[in-house]
Amino acid sequence: MLKQLSGLDASFIYAETQRTPMHLGAIQIYDPSTAPGKKFDFDRIKSFLEERLHRARTFRQRIVQVPFNLDHPYWLEDPDFDLNYHVRHVTLPTPGTWKQLCELAQRLHARPLDLNKPLWEFTFVDGLDGMKGMPPGSYAVISKIHHSAVDGVSGIDLGIAVHSLEPEDKPEKPEKPWVPDVVPSGAELLARAPMNQASNVARAGNLVWRSLPSAARVVQGAFGDKINVSELMTMAPRTRFNKAVSQQRSLDARTFSLSEIKDIKATIPGATVNDVVLAICGGALRRYLCQKNELPEKSLVAMAPVSVRAKDEHGDMGNLVSTMALPLGSHIADPKSRMEFTHEHASNAKAFIKAYGARELSEVTTLAPAMLLAPATQLYLGTQLANQIGSFFNTIVTNIPGLQVPIYSAGAKQLAHFGLGPIFDGVGLMQPVVSYNGMITITPNACAEMMPDPEFYGDCLDDAYQEIRASAGPAKPKPKRRVRANRIEIAVTEMEKQAPPASEPTPPPTPEADPVPMAAAPKDS
Repeated sequence: MLKQLSGLDASFIYAETQRTPMHLGAIQIYDPSTAPGKKFDFDRIKSFLEERLHRARTFRQRIVQVPFNLDHPYWLEDPDFDLNYHVRHVTLPTPGTWKQLCELAQRLHARPLDLNKPLWEFTFVDGLDGMKGMPPGSYAVISKIHHSAVDGVSGIDLGIAVHSLEPEDKPEKPEKPWVPDVVPSGAELLARAPMNQASNVARAGNLVWRSLPSAARVVQGAFGDKINVSELMTMAPRTRFNKAVSQQRSLDARTFSLSEIKDIKATIPGATVNDVVLAICGGALRRYLCQKNELPEKSLVAMAPVSVRAKDEHGDMGNLVSTMALPLGSHIADPKSRMEFTHEHASNAKAFIKAYGARELSEVTTLAPAMLLAPATQLYLGTQLANQIGSFFNTIVTNIPGLQVPIYSAGAKQLAHFGLGPIFDGVGLMQPVVSYNGMITITPNACAEMMPDPEFYGDCLDDAYQEIRASAGPAKPKPKRRVRANRIEIAVTEMEKQAPPASEPTPPPTPEADPVPMAAAPKDS
């Protein structure tokens, strides 16, 4: 059955060019010693995936585009689906280092997906024998999934489909056999367009009516000095990251202790893990741009996606997100003051989101008609307008919560998870933040012309973390509070397993299983 993409989902299709491939992804590292045979076996892994394709619709659905972009594309079950196209195998040449893995990920991440096939690829990489801290025989998966199909949260849902909480995982049988769709003709799709446009107009009118109370709350908050609206509408200072991007990519990663970051946040009343992460990124950008003699006097600003996905929408394809503009405090030298700054300004953005309604803000982006959105996007990219006009954001910092217990795929234990994400004209640096099993990773993804030295930026992240950790001092006592359902519990429920009880915390990774030394990059041995 055909399902039409929303305006937001379709925008990622319209923005797809050779310079700006619009896919998310990850570098995930596994230890096969817990798997059958205790070694990497590509054929067995491919069979494991094939048995679980029914767990996520993304695996076998592709888009079909409406002629002349007169309406948004549709998803359909691909009658030509071939798993062999989407699953690849690469062996790193000796010695198989972290740097070699990053170089491979950079090349793969720079290549667009084929829009005529289901929009995902998994590249399995063995030969990781030269990575310090990794068990011998470890392998990696470099994944690519188009942003039109998933956001950060639904991407986690896709990951759940091919992971379990135990090495042994017997998949349930599909409720019904998979049936491919018949590809509609261009004339059939064009015939749907007038009705869809009329429906969009009706939805837009309904949204305006429903948004009136929200707008009133924002005005009331602004006059009551509870919301600084002007701050949310301020243009970001121009940096090297805010122009048209090239096709080449650069990346590196750093890993930090989640418990230490929680201790740091506890030193500021009301602060969150995200506030600390933003301060780390602000400090890293300050150090990086100071070294280039390019630090603006004003604070750099991050775009932070906010999920508005309801519990019953987990597993749905597409994007259900709003965004916040969050100043990073890059103009502040003192790390403690910078963290207080990020907390204060994040609180202002959250107050606006709460007053207006995250869902309402998200719906605005879904209603843009294809006849306007497609040509506007293509004009912006084709003329490289980002080189002439300013931007509201300097970077993207997206925080993706993961399970805090070990997970397994094809029996192999996941050791580390590093996020990948798209960059585009005007915002040439994305910093996915992923938490997993007591650790947090920050993985700067950048245009290689804008950041030719990602290892140096990684060192800047290390230094920014260490200075914030040193300045925070002892953590304040944590107030007792009722435990509420969170993303982790939702994920565990969907795997139909139970995480270890709260009274039995997961032990920290052993030195052999620690993928990246805390607050340090993987080093080549």
